[in-house]
Amino acid sequence: MNSDPEMFVRNRSSSEERGQEEPILQTEKKRCYQTRHLFAFMGFLGFANVYAMRVNLSVAIVAMVNSTALGNGSSISNNTCPAPSTPSSHTTDGPFNWNERDQGLILGAFFYGYVVTQLPGGRLAEIWGGKWLYGIGILVTAIFTMLTPLAAKTSVSLLTAVRVLEGLGEGVTYPAMHAMLSKWTPPNERSKMGSRVYSGSQFGTVIALPLSGYLADEFGWESVFYVFGVLSLIWFLAWAFLISDSPDTHPTISREERDYIKRSIGSARSSVTLSVPWKSILTSVPVWALVVTHMAQNWGFYTLLTELPTYMKNILHFDIKANAFISALPYLLMWLFALFISFLTDFTIDHNLLSRNSARKVFNSVAFMLPGLFLILAGYSGCNVNTTIVFLTLAGGINGAHYSGFMSTHLDMSPNFAGTLLGITNGFANIMGFLAPAFTGYIINGHQDLSHWQLVFFVAALVYFAGNVVFVVLGSTKEQPWNHNPSNPGDRNQADYEPISTSDMESD
Repeated sequence: MNSDPEMFVRNRSSSEERGQEEPILQTEKKRCYQTRHLFAFMGFLGFANVYAMRVNLSVAIVAMVNSTALGNGSSISNNTCPAPSTPSSHTTDGPFNWNERDQGLILGAFFYGYVVTQLPGGRLAEIWGGKWLYGIGILVTAIFTMLTPLAAKTSVSLLTAVRVLEGLGEGVTYPAMHAMLSKWTPPNERSKMGSRVYSGSQFGTVIALPLSGYLADEFGWESVFYVFGVLSLIWFLAWAFLISDSPDTHPTISREERDYIKRSIGSARSSVTLSVPWKSILTSVPVWALVVTHMAQNWGFYTLLTELPTYMKNILHFDIKANAFISALPYLLMWLFALFISFLTDFTIDHNLLSRNSARKVFNSVAFMLPGLFLILAGYSGCNVNTTIVFLTLAGGINGAHYSGFMSTHLDMSPNFAGTLLGITNGFANIMGFLAPAFTGYIINGHQDLSHWQLVFFVAALVYFAGNVVFVVLGSTKEQPWNHNPSNPGDRNQADYEPISTSDMESD
C-alpha cells in the first residue's frame, strides 16, 4: 500500500470504469478557464481588500500625527540621516499628538481582535462552510474602517476599540479560506492556488500604500478609510453572488471539473464533518513546529508592514507620497515572487525533482534566511538611501516564497482540519502583530536614529533564522494519522483506495 494517502482514489471494479474517467481528465486539460479559477480570483480580491484596510492606517497615521509638536521630546543622535536640502511637497502635520508608544498601541490594536477569531473561524468554516464566514468577516471590517475617522476624532480609546473590532472581523478570513481551499484545490495545485489567493494580500498592500499616500495628501487622511471601505462593500456583493462553499454546491461548475477536483483530492478529505482530534493535534510536534514558524514569519512581516512608513519618514525623510510608494515596493516584489515560486515548487514536486517535504523546506528557507540577511544589511547601510531601499525591498519580496513553504503545509498535513490548523497557527502568529509594533515603539520611542532602528531590524532577522531552523528540523508535510479520526463514523478506510501517479492529475 502506498504510504502517501493523498494519492489514493476509489478502487474501480473494472478497467472499463477507469477508462471512462480519462475523457474527464482530457477535457480538464483543454479548458483554460475553470470555476476554481474564479474562486481563486475572488479570494485574491478579498485578501487585497483585507490588506488594504489593514495597512492604510500605517500610511494615514503619518498624516494624522503632529510630528512637530512631538519633536521636542525626541532624542536625536549624531547618526541620524540628514534631512534633504529641498523641502518636501506641502508636508503638513496632523491633528493628533500621539507619541511612538500611542502609535504602537493603535497600530497593534487590530491584532488583539484578530487573534481571538482565528480558531473559531477555522472550525466554523469546516462545519458550515467558508463562503459566508469569509465574506461577512470582510464586510464587518469594511464597516468599521469607514467609522475610523469618527473614532479617531473622538478619542484614542475609541479608535483602539474600533481597530480591535476590525481585527475580530478579519480574524476569520485566513482560516475560512484554508478550509475552502481544501475543498477546491487538487493536491498538485496547492502551491499555485494558495499563492494566487493569498498573494492578494501583497497586491492589496501594493495598491493601498501609494493610494493611501495620494488620498491623504490630496483629500485628507479621512478619505483613506472611506475609499477602501466602499471598495470592500462592492467586493462583498460580488462574492455573495459568484462563489459557493465547495464544487458540490456550485450551481454552474461543469461536471468534468467537479469530478476532476473530487477525484484528485480522493481520500485525503472526508465527505462528512469530522470531530476535531484535539489531543492528537495539540500533542503533534509538526503542528507546534508550524506554530513557531508562523510566529517567526509574522514578526518579520509585521515589523516591515506597520513600521516601514515611519522609518521612511523619520530616518530617510521621505514625504508622504514618496514614502507610500517606496513602502509598497517590497510587497510588489513579494506578490510577483510568490507567484513565480509557486509554479517552481509545484514543478519540482510534479517532476519528482524534490519530494513534497523537501520542496516545502527548501523554499521556506529561501523565504526566511535571505530576508533576514537583507534586513541586517539594510540596518547597516547607513544613510545610503538607494542601498537601503534595495535591501528592504528584497527582504520583503523574497519572503513571498513562504506561501509555497510552511503556508501550504497545513493542507498537506490535514486537508480535513486545514482551517482548524491555520486557526491555531495564525492565532499564535498574530500575537506578533501587536508585539512587534509594541517592541518597535519601545525601542525607538524618543530615539529616532539609525542605531535603534538597526536593533529593530537585527531582532527581526534573528527571529526569521530561528523560525526556519525549527521548520526544517521538526516540520513535516506527511498527512498526519489524525487527519482521518478513527472515532468519527463514516470516515473512510484506506483499504478502499488505490494509488495513482501525479501525471494523472492536471497541473494548471
